[in-house]
Amino acid sequence: MAKFPKATMDGNSAAAHVAYAFAEVAAIYPITPSSGMGELSDAWAAEGRKNINGTTVDVIELQSEAGAAGAVHGSLSAGALTTTFTASQGLMLMLPNMHKIAGEMLPTVFYVTARSLAAQSLSIFGDHSDVMSARNTGFALIACNSVQEVMDLSVVAQLATMKTSIPFLVFFDGFRTSHELQKIEVIDYETMKELDDGELIEAFRARALSPDKPRVKVGQHAPDVYFQGRETTNRQYMEATDVIAEKMNEVAAKTGRSYKPFDYVGLPEAEHVIVAMGSGCETIEEAIGYLNEKRGMKLGLLKVRVYRPFSAKHMLEVIPASVKNFAVLDRTKEPGSLGEPLYLDVVAALKDRKDAFVIGGRYGLSSKEFTPTMVLAVYKHLMAKGFHGFTVGIEDDVTNLSLPLDEVIDTIPEGTHNMKFWGLGSDGTVGANKNSIKIIGDNTDMNVQGYFQYDSKKSGGITRSHLRFGKSPIHSQYLVTSEDFVACHNQAFIGRFNLLGNIKENGVFLLNSFWSRDEAFYNLTQDMQKIIIDRKIKFYNIDGLKIAEEVGLGGRVNTVMQTAFFLISGILERNEAIKLIKQSIHDTYASKGDAVVQMNLDAVDRVDEALVEIEVPATLPEKHAPNKQLVPADATGFVRDVIEPIMREEGDKIKVSQMTTDGYVMSGTAKLEKRRVAPFAPHWLDDKCIQCNQCSFVCPHAAIRTKLIAEEDLKDAPASFNTLKATGAEGYRYKVQTYIDDCQSCSVCVNECPRQALVMKPIEEEREKGEQANYEFFEKLPNDVMANFKETNVKGSQFKQPLLEFSGACAGCGETPYIKLLTQLYGDRMIVANATGCSSIWGGTFPTIPYAVNKDGKGPAWANSLFEDNAEYGFGMRLAVNSHRKLLKFAIENLMGKEIAPALKEALGYALENWDKVDSDAKANAEKIKALLPKALTDACEG
Repeated sequence: MAKFPKATMDGNSAAAHVAYAFAEVAAIYPITPSSGMGELSDAWAAEGRKNINGTTVDVIELQSEAGAAGAVHGSLSAGALTTTFTASQGLMLMLPNMHKIAGEMLPTVFYVTARSLAAQSLSIFGDHSDVMSARNTGFALIACNSVQEVMDLSVVAQLATMKTSIPFLVFFDGFRTSHELQKIEVIDYETMKELDDGELIEAFRARALSPDKPRVKVGQHAPDVYFQGRETTNRQYMEATDVIAEKMNEVAAKTGRSYKPFDYVGLPEAEHVIVAMGSGCETIEEAIGYLNEKRGMKLGLLKVRVYRPFSAKHMLEVIPASVKNFAVLDRTKEPGSLGEPLYLDVVAALKDRKDAFVIGGRYGLSSKEFTPTMVLAVYKHLMAKGFHGFTVGIEDDVTNLSLPLDEVIDTIPEGTHNMKFWGLGSDGTVGANKNSIKIIGDNTDMNVQGYFQYDSKKSGGITRSHLRFGKSPIHSQYLVTSEDFVACHNQAFIGRFNLLGNIKENGVFLLNSFWSRDEAFYNLTQDMQKIIIDRKIKFYNIDGLKIAEEVGLGGRVNTVMQTAFFLISGILERNEAIKLIKQSIHDTYASKGDAVVQMNLDAVDRVDEALVEIEVPATLPEKHAPNKQLVPADATGFVRDVIEPIMREEGDKIKVSQMTTDGYVMSGTAKLEKRRVAPFAPHWLDDKCIQCNQCSFVCPHAAIRTKLIAEEDLKDAPASFNTLKATGAEGYRYKVQTYIDDCQSCSVCVNECPRQALVMKPIEEEREKGEQANYEFFEKLPNDVMANFKETNVKGSQFKQPLLEFSGACAGCGETPYIKLLTQLYGDRMIVANATGCSSIWGGTFPTIPYAVNKDGKGPAWANSLFEDNAEYGFGMRLAVNSHRKLLKFAIENLMGKEIAPALKEALGYALENWDKVDSDAKANAEKIKALLPKALTDACEG
């Protein structure tokens, strides 16, 4: 048995390491969360990295996943060892080719980061919806539960596909495994080469298309022979699981890690067993270890590793005879079915066990948390002979299928350190924590785990980094919920999120803020102060933004906060930690140039002096910061019950009854967020302004706007609300207003201004000067005051209300200004068909929507179908509008021949004569018709 080096890596890296080793060609197309595998393969090929046969892999990016699958099919047909990487909708585009590849017995391995399919909405997060849709393709399906299993079972799949000629799909949970960092043993290419069978490769090549040995792949079978042709591969599939088990043993002989097609863990005399596959198995294993030992329960877990072909023989031979009760957990939903796929397979496999009680349930859709507490709830339900079709992890108050979580358990091994870091998208927090976990993993004997949560903001969103390390193996495939260390990398989070609710007694809290040693404690909310006092929390503060700015890093505080973490935590000896951080900086930023490296090194050297421990008073002081009010005090319904909890990162508490059945949601709600994440905002120097409106025109977030204001509308203006006499608009004042709480600090407006009439100022300084009151007053002023200006030029267009505002797009985004301008010109009659991509994420992420409405309640109607069909999707909308207009015209023409009120008849006649006009007269006439119709309908009914 060989001794392999250990390294800290994520699931995508482990899969790419193996895929690259065995491939000659990789046809790829990026899709979250699988993109990392293709990116790594492409980078390795560019560097000249060799596979196990000593050649560089040809990595080709196609136009879509459908193209990638077609290229894989062609490459395999011509005899090249070929692979691809995909997920979700990308896998759906590959299905037609997968049926062909399997039907033609072409060996390959597809690597899939299992992810939700778009249904009532898109989700980029993990479950098994996509791979379950591929279960009838003829591909063998292998499930990996952890990063180490991705490494090991990928090798198994590569060996087995060549032996069986059956194509394989290796899947692991999107984000939970694909992006989780773990310290694993890395199987080297020499070992893989030893395991590979060159004769099988030659046999595969002998079947390739070649003009030297011309053959034709059958294009079409008639009914007389098609059925028989489909039955020719039965023997290969019947024998496949035995072959996979054989290859598992061969890999185990090299690594010492044993796998079976079905693995049982738990007591040999267990009575109650959960059947599952994927990362949830790790959590179940952790939970049953605790429950069997601490509670004396008799529990077990059956891990499904080989899902297709599904072998009842291999499943039954590992289940203890004592087991009578089975709960099968599926990480997918199949509406209308008697049960989800894994459940139905298990029921079929147990058909001869008359004493078996089997129920199925759903968990973990779209990376929904699955914790030991939920595992216990499932076992309790099973022991009570509960109902089939349950859910766990949500509150279903509509069909009442969810299990109660009435007992919370903590099963994490003693000595495991749990840490959570709250950051801001693009501030570098996630990257720094990835480096930190690698430093700990690669330089200590501890096991490590790093998992990273993101919201759907493209940048400037909330990130949470969950780090664990300790001597014991880490099976905890769920978020850190009880922390030894909490870091808040942005003071705007104070009062907005529950940062310290789960911190342990004697824990540590690190804050990045500009408050002094004497101010910091009193700028916390009262509940935070109480927790710090009652739980004896050590509290540290550092002005990381000041250091970052002074050394030239701008808003990227990651290096500062990473250094502070190591200095406080004591995980590594102080000087050793600094040395390793600096080495990591060289490794990470060398490609960006010496200047960037030096900036980060300078930041490290300044942390020790700037980091201060805050003195915590013995009793609760009177002075404290308020909890932030995130929605208006009078908000009700959807805003109060759904939007506000999600804004506080408490969306897991939302009940089924609070969600819409069809995925629709109200628009114009992004304005509620007021994220306050920008450290700086543009300040208007009115004496330099030439009123060109270019600042508003280029703003990606509609966070800086201009208006013409009638003199009489300024009577209640705040004292700080400065205006100019409007140029070219007699009797009006002119105002440039920054919405400081929605600004992303991108400086595009400052750079665009031809007269330097805008300068970036600290946002708190602007707030003190009254800019919050100013924008609140500005918001209430009339929109679309045009005076003599036309909307058909840059200046005039910016006096129109933008109906796209405060989106989650990246700071400085180049897309949003164009869409914003469209809404200013045509927003009250827009229907938007939006392809999947950045614009669908910043444009339509639940629950806060940036598409807004005007004073009449009109605005863009927006929807998204898929990535690949948007032109057709929009064309379908156009067809529907044309059809509706045709029906309306037909109804009006019929009505014109009847006795109706003269005023209505005149208005309808005008509408017919000007059917395609959209000017102000046409709009006024439409409103006139709407006003006259109710009486006309009443008269018609009475007549």
